[in-house]
Amino acid sequence: MSIQGPDKPSVTLSQMGPFEQLFKTHYPFVCSVIIKYVGDKTKVEDIAQEIFAELWTKREIISIHTSVPAYLRRMAVSRALNYLRDTKKYNWDDLDTLVDAPSDAIAQQPEAIRQLEQEELQKLIASSIEKLPEKCRIIFMLSRNDELSYSEIAQNLDISIKTVENQIGKALKYLRIALSNNRG
Repeated sequence: MSIQGPDKPSVTLSQMGPFEQLFKTHYPFVCSVIIKYVGDKTKVEDIAQEIFAELWTKREIISIHTSVPAYLRRMAVSRALNYLRDTKKYNWDDLDTLVDAPSDAIAQQPEAIRQLEQEELQKLIASSIEKLPEKCRIIFMLSRNDELSYSEIAQNLDISIKTVENQIGKALKYLRIALSNNRG
């Protein structure tokens, strides 16, 4: 396996050190990425181990042109989505619905947001995202955290782009309401 950064020449696995060190260093990170999509800790560990097994078997042909963590993150997200798709864990046509709130509950109060410290605001946002219905949360995280386009999300989850648009809209509306209620 060779690793190549923007300003670095390719590095082979043997030059990086033992594969065991690569595993020990990045395994927790890979698991933390997968757990965001797959709730079963045992399955998370299985998927992470499969990723490293593939790295080992394909070590001679894999060429990494970004950083190792970025490459592993992309593999982890891809494998987690494949697992969700292949197990048909969700019935995407029967998505959870969020309670629609009156439009005045969404009114923005920029002064209150400015008063919250950045750390508290981040905690509130993260907590609110965790409270989203699971399917909606997964779609939202793919869009915002993994920066996938709506069409990429739709393709990965085998759902329509319109479903992705609707779920992102519901997630944003829910987050606006959660933030507004916290300020009120």
